[in-house]
Amino acid sequence: MSNNFQEEVLGKSYDSKLMGRLLKYARPYWAALTLCIVLLILISVIDLAQPFIIKIAIDDHINVYEKPIYVFDDTPHNLDYVAFQGRYYVKEKDYPDSDSLTYDDVVQLIRHQQNDYLVMGEYNLRNVEYEIIEEDGTILLQYNGELTEVKSLSPNDVRVFRRGDVSSLYKLSLLYLAIIVLGFLFNYIQVYVLNHTSNKIVYNIRQQLFSHLQGMSLSFFDKNPVGRLVTRVTNDTETLYEMYTGVLVNLFKDLFLLLGIVIVMLRMNVRLALISFAVIPLILISAAIFRLKIRDAYRDVRVKLAKINSSLNENFTGMKTIHIFKRENQQYNSFDHSNRELLDANKREIFIFSIFRPSMEVIRSLGMALLIWYGGGQLLRQNIEFGVLFAFISYLKRFFQPINDLTEKYNILQSAMASSERIFALIDKEPAVTDPISPVKATEFKGEIEFRNVWFAYKDEDWVLRDISFKINPGESVAFVGATGAGKSSIINLISRLYDIQKGEILIDGVNIKDYPLKELRKNIGVVLQDVFMFTGTIRDNIVLNQQNITDDRIMEIAEYVNAHSFIEKLPKGYNEPVMERGANLSTGQRQLLAFARALVFNPSILILDEATSNIDTETEELIQDAIVKIIKGRTTIAIAHRLSTIQNCSKIIVLHKGKIREMGNHQELLQNEGIYFNLYQLQYKESFTQ
Repeated sequence: MSNNFQEEVLGKSYDSKLMGRLLKYARPYWAALTLCIVLLILISVIDLAQPFIIKIAIDDHINVYEKPIYVFDDTPHNLDYVAFQGRYYVKEKDYPDSDSLTYDDVVQLIRHQQNDYLVMGEYNLRNVEYEIIEEDGTILLQYNGELTEVKSLSPNDVRVFRRGDVSSLYKLSLLYLAIIVLGFLFNYIQVYVLNHTSNKIVYNIRQQLFSHLQGMSLSFFDKNPVGRLVTRVTNDTETLYEMYTGVLVNLFKDLFLLLGIVIVMLRMNVRLALISFAVIPLILISAAIFRLKIRDAYRDVRVKLAKINSSLNENFTGMKTIHIFKRENQQYNSFDHSNRELLDANKREIFIFSIFRPSMEVIRSLGMALLIWYGGGQLLRQNIEFGVLFAFISYLKRFFQPINDLTEKYNILQSAMASSERIFALIDKEPAVTDPISPVKATEFKGEIEFRNVWFAYKDEDWVLRDISFKINPGESVAFVGATGAGKSSIINLISRLYDIQKGEILIDGVNIKDYPLKELRKNIGVVLQDVFMFTGTIRDNIVLNQQNITDDRIMEIAEYVNAHSFIEKLPKGYNEPVMERGANLSTGQRQLLAFARALVFNPSILILDEATSNIDTETEELIQDAIVKIIKGRTTIAIAHRLSTIQNCSKIIVLHKGKIREMGNHQELLQNEGIYFNLYQLQYKESFTQ
């Protein structure tokens, strides 16, 4: 098994060029993405508003005892007041700091031993000892060695004073509920729109990548394993989906939330905010160390995962060989080794996360301890309200969530950069075989084929064909014979322009095949391969290959013509019988007959038969030979066969040896020459005689 997994090695964590290309795919959906960003801003504002609303409720409407209340004899204009026993009371929060307004008295609401009192004057009664006593029917406040008369308030009196607070708390509760519901709706819309848009973006990338790969020449697939290409179209595009949903837009929410928390905390109390932010250097140091460590661990996991995927692909593909040669234990041990390497890599990644996450919790707890220590002292000294401390604690808790999210987004971004680099490397790769700039139009070929001094190599100058020249007239049947590796299959690949030659010319009807559009060229050439590939679908689908303009009558006519109809009609569902992957539920002969029907249904001018009768039983071979006689009528036919008995009636037989034409003529002429063809014929005759 190959250990070359260099393509899995990660590049930069962020590459502006790659990101620019990724953003181009998002550009057509700018309106939807902008909507998502706006919604995220609103969601961030809602998240920031929740602790602030609770702070207002605590400081302004719940914790109202022992605070100054300004008393007016006359109705104060433009102020919120409470009317009680002919006088008007305005809370400190509702009283503007202005020299133009004067009040008549100052009172305070106090609660002592579950009873409420109204005391005249302004006293600093928070966190100090005082007593409420009764002398001669008079209720007095004993504070700091002084006695002050207070008024006892009945529950109804308290309700009068607190009516505004109850109303405000009711409104704040409704507001809190409303923003929660609104946040839910905004979040639902944002998630739906973002995921829908991201799916569309990745759909377009996947479609472009698949379409581009379909246009690549066979030389490209010779050099790139299928499993790796499947990974590019599936796993790598899915990684981009995570980037579009988790990073591209949601990154704004984390940044907005962090910035918003910083601004709100600074506006509420600068000193308390600076104490809360004292742990930020520790956060940055931890994040930097984590980023370096997790990068190596994550890369190791990707490499080991690629290795195990390759192992699985190799094992499942070669399962028949494994069973035949009893390689189960060896393959198990090999897989177990790869699996353990992946397990160890995952353990290392988890270990790093298990250190980072608790360390962030420790830092968060340290920040909380500093906040409670300093803020609690400020609260006891009456420098801040309790609601402010509560809001700071809530904001500090929320402050760490975006930081944890950003570390997750770093991993996603790093993986997306690696995936996008591999995807764009494929997209940027130009096909080796392309359509001509000024194509020659030809709807139907006559079938004249000519090779002029053709040289061809799959790699560099390792020549497979050397100075090949021959001509096939329209309607002529020609066979190519020769030992394995002589270049027979290469010739048929070149006629369909699956590969391009390095030297010489290939002409069809006197026109260089490079001047024909690829679609027109291949439309006029029917090919029946030795190993017939069947697609998952139905019998009908595998004959027409999704060409919907072909009628059922035409399909049945062709199937009967090539002797395939007899076995098809015996199937439970006939032409609608499902075909398993690679045609596993069909015999080799049945697949071969379907291949004839597939080739003939498009009525090609040129027909190529590549080992069409190899590995076929005698009865099926008779059907196939009968089909061949029918389908080659009126067509230029090229056949490749090891069984020389199947090509004796060909107009011309070309003998290849080590990439060169050694002999050419009909069956009898070649036998009389007693050359390579004669030796091949004698060898097969002896083998047949021996058997």
